[in-house]
Amino acid sequence: MVVIWIVGASSGIGLQLTERLLNQGYRVVASARSAERSAQLSALKTRFPEDLACLDVDVTEPESLPAKAAQAWRIFEQLDVWFYNAGTYTPTPWQEAEWSDYLMMTQVNYLGCVALQLAMRDEWRARGKPPMRWIWNLSIANQVGLPYGGGYSAPKAALLNLAESLWPELQQAGIRLQVVNHGFVKTRLTAKNTFEMPALMTPDETATRIADWLAKDSSDFELHFPKKLTWVLKLMRCLPTRWTLALTRRMLKNA
Repeated sequence: MVVIWIVGASSGIGLQLTERLLNQGYRVVASARSAERSAQLSALKTRFPEDLACLDVDVTEPESLPAKAAQAWRIFEQLDVWFYNAGTYTPTPWQEAEWSDYLMMTQVNYLGCVALQLAMRDEWRARGKPPMRWIWNLSIANQVGLPYGGGYSAPKAALLNLAESLWPELQQAGIRLQVVNHGFVKTRLTAKNTFEMPALMTPDETATRIADWLAKDSSDFELHFPKKLTWVLKLMRCLPTRWTLALTRRMLKNA
């Protein structure tokens, strides 16, 4: 039986993925800041008492993460997959953005994962270096810096860069590191947006795509979808910088 630790499991994509994987026979350690008090996770615990465990984790408290990683591993005495799904978002138009907005998104969307992967490394060593699969849920926003969203896309881009940097080392060690770059998903976070979101997906649709990819046991570094959006942004990343900036300038309000 596969055991997966989902960090960021109390709502949205993480909650839907937790339920879907439980239905598919996984054992899940579900974490969030208030996972042990989550009504949604408690309802799933009632349905899957032997296969679901809830563990409070606050990724903005790095000093607590080594103990949390050890605890997550002890619950079912193994971890096969670690899925980092913690994320937060606040629009950051330059005229209104606050330092606290940038700080929180950097802590959750980047530094939390950095700290937790170090804790996971140490626990993995202590456990005899078993084969593992690490999956970090990012965002296709990491491809290009877009107006009004730099506070979100910048740490996502940093995490993608880190994943690309670590991939050869982790592959050599026996850990498969992969990333998910998805488009817009209808959640409480994207509800803050005031612009039209192309190819908007539901959390269930997104979780289904990820669960199907997990089941295929793919060796690909990246899963990205929906393609009609992700390929556009990937193409923009490859354009000469002056072309890309000309395109993003046209996205300004009243441009």
